[in-house]
Amino acid sequence: MRVKIEPSHLKGTISAPPSKSYAHRLLICAALAEGESVIQGISKSEDMLATLDCMRALGANALAVGDAVTARGICEKCKDVPRLDCRESGSTLRFFLPLGLVFSEEIKLTGAERLIERGVGIYEDMLKGMTFEKTKDSITVKSRLSAGDYTMRGDVSSQFASGMLFSLPLLEGDSTLTVTEPVESRAYIDITIDALKTFGVEIEEAPRNTFHIKGGQKYKAAHVQVEGDWSNGAFLYGFNAVGADIDIKGLKADSIQGDKACREMFEALKSPGAEIDISNCPDLGPVLFAAAAALKGGTFTGIRRLRIKESDRAAVMAEELSKFGILCDIEENVMTVRGGGLKKPEVPLNGHNDHRIVMSMSILASLTGGEIEGAQAVNKSWPDFFKETEKLGLKVTEE
Repeated sequence: MRVKIEPSHLKGTISAPPSKSYAHRLLICAALAEGESVIQGISKSEDMLATLDCMRALGANALAVGDAVTARGICEKCKDVPRLDCRESGSTLRFFLPLGLVFSEEIKLTGAERLIERGVGIYEDMLKGMTFEKTKDSITVKSRLSAGDYTMRGDVSSQFASGMLFSLPLLEGDSTLTVTEPVESRAYIDITIDALKTFGVEIEEAPRNTFHIKGGQKYKAAHVQVEGDWSNGAFLYGFNAVGADIDIKGLKADSIQGDKACREMFEALKSPGAEIDISNCPDLGPVLFAAAAALKGGTFTGIRRLRIKESDRAAVMAEELSKFGILCDIEENVMTVRGGGLKKPEVPLNGHNDHRIVMSMSILASLTGGEIEGAQAVNKSWPDFFKETEKLGLKVTEE
């Protein structure tokens, strides 16, 4: 899908969409709970649909009506090898790999080539004795998960830790999970622990980043409303940073979501020479780069993990910003955006099959005008992005 955006001034009131990170984790807890759970605030994004598919593949019942999902948890071990289709969702893959091995001695996870390419090396290093067989679009893992003492790196993705925290409480015997420093995106581990607590599962932590998990715990059914999403709300704040006047509702000021830091980061970009560390909130990278391009530039550290997202987000943002006349310098863990002097792109922008790239480019196109190819990538996390921003005044047409 290609969209054409004309220069627009966005103004009005909007509620941020429900948190994808919370929704994802709450759905998984519901899939593991005894009794009936209801989760309200579930979008029909590709990531949520992938999670629902994997829940059902393991034996959970899940019915989606509107923005609510009613689920009854997995009640028995799998008799056949489950096939878990993760589509393009890295979190679904990383959450369900250890979970599948609680219920089956062998699982097959499938997905887009880019997803499989991003890999599960942390699990391969940590889960010794398991067999990992990979093709370009699948990973087959053999051997049940067992209780024990596990250690993993904390500088690749917090999703691996969350996958283990979902799984270990279900096993016979106690376990520990130690996540070694530096632990990046720690807030996402906190979201997982909060979701587990909502469903009656307790995790103890002492010292920091060492988690003690009692075995034999039971997930208890719950009815939950998903809170607003700071990760997608950041794009609304991004429009405001470059001149829009949007009143954003539905976001908790005291949320434990790490991406709430976006407000302070956008404010910092209003001054020359801003230096911002995004190691604990890498998903903010693309929208911050876009804002820096329109404002006074900025230097961003902690970008290393952007290379293993849906695209190499530092490299592709530099590529797309060059079409606006903006130069960027990229080193191993640092990116500098030289802001100012935006011009209308003479060629179409490329979404690189990455929802955060498309939404970030939309912010800049609202200033200069432009066309974005592959705009359907927003379906991964916020299918109504263009519909909602059009209500605010974004002049967008599908071509």
